[in-house]
Amino acid sequence: MAPQYAPSLRSRVAPLLLLLQTGFIVIYAFYTEIESNIQVDVETFRNLYAEFQDVNVIVILGFGFLCTFLVRYGFSGSGFNLLVVVMATQWAIILNGIESLYNRGKVRLSLRSLVVAEMCAASALVSIGAVLGKTNPVQLVVIALLEVSGFVLNGWVLQTLLKVRSLNSIMMLHIFGALFGLMLTWILFRKESEQQFEKEKFDRKTGLFSMLGTVFLWMFWPSFNSFLVDSHTPGRKLEVVCSTYLALGVSAVTAAAVSVLSSPRGKFNLIHIQSCMLAGGVAVGVSKSVVHQPWEAMTIGFTAAVVSTIGIRYLKSHMLLAFQCHDTCAVLSTHGLPGLLGWLAHLLLQIIDCEDHTTTIRFAVFHICVLLITITISLSMGIITGLLLKWNFWKTPQDKKCFDDQAFWEFPHLSVLK
Repeated sequence: MAPQYAPSLRSRVAPLLLLLQTGFIVIYAFYTEIESNIQVDVETFRNLYAEFQDVNVIVILGFGFLCTFLVRYGFSGSGFNLLVVVMATQWAIILNGIESLYNRGKVRLSLRSLVVAEMCAASALVSIGAVLGKTNPVQLVVIALLEVSGFVLNGWVLQTLLKVRSLNSIMMLHIFGALFGLMLTWILFRKESEQQFEKEKFDRKTGLFSMLGTVFLWMFWPSFNSFLVDSHTPGRKLEVVCSTYLALGVSAVTAAAVSVLSSPRGKFNLIHIQSCMLAGGVAVGVSKSVVHQPWEAMTIGFTAAVVSTIGIRYLKSHMLLAFQCHDTCAVLSTHGLPGLLGWLAHLLLQIIDCEDHTTTIRFAVFHICVLLITITISLSMGIITGLLLKWNFWKTPQDKKCFDDQAFWEFPHLSVLK
């Protein structure tokens, strides 16, 4: 039988990327400016730039290396991650600056706007983790642009209707991205997923590179959670950094312990540990507005790691069999469940601090509405995007070419066997 080659994307990916990038250049040429008139002392700028670089490391190196665990998908995991980040960030800057464009005629760029845009791009990376290896770069770019549009829309709705602070609305990215990704993988489900794809596995080398990405994420996650905290209140910023670090530390230890306990052979599982040791940082990021004591952060980190590790051990297979959701990177257990746990912790801690019953009820209703709006928009946008991607125009990879770099990358020194 003749080998089955992946369809060429020359007529799709190059025109799409060139068209989008040309459009962005035109928009930036006429409608953006750098906020250079702000008087900022050198020390403040250095601090902001250092935190900006920390977020850069998380989004590009952290998520990039994290996606290299598949044995034959390392080029695509890291390379497509960078492609998605830069496209999604440029688009997010424009969307986030629409209000400024309407009021001032220009979208003003600053370090803060760049970081906010990268956080919006991070929500797209979470979603893409659910369909990693089963889509081509054209589809990934489309997913990123539509997901970022939905996430910015969600933030605008929360801030406009419910007066939610931008700090809290942006940190819903974990819940939004996970649910968006689940809808994608549900609509784009492949029958081959039921027996597991031939190349959906990892080895020692790819596992090591993936663990390196987790280490980058773990090290710089405190900056990710604390950047948007008001810099004029350094005490509050320190609280968030300490809480995030403690939660990450506890979740790393707990994830290792639960991984051994849940293993039939009583051994560590690298994929489980590297996916769940960040659960505490995710949960505290969602609830950081009300976390003030070290024990609160540590308890949240412990609970998040237990829920995440058990979820990735058992829930991934159940989601596949019961709901036909083939979640490649287990984003539901890695981001979705810890994010929902952080939302619940936020609600409970706020209720404990309230002494007035009327205020408590109002806050509970408000907090539940925030979650329901986020879930509604994320599921709706995920369904719309999934239905759009089912169109044959995108040349979806065949089952035999899923999780394979050779479908998209040149290997001049290797003979193509399949």
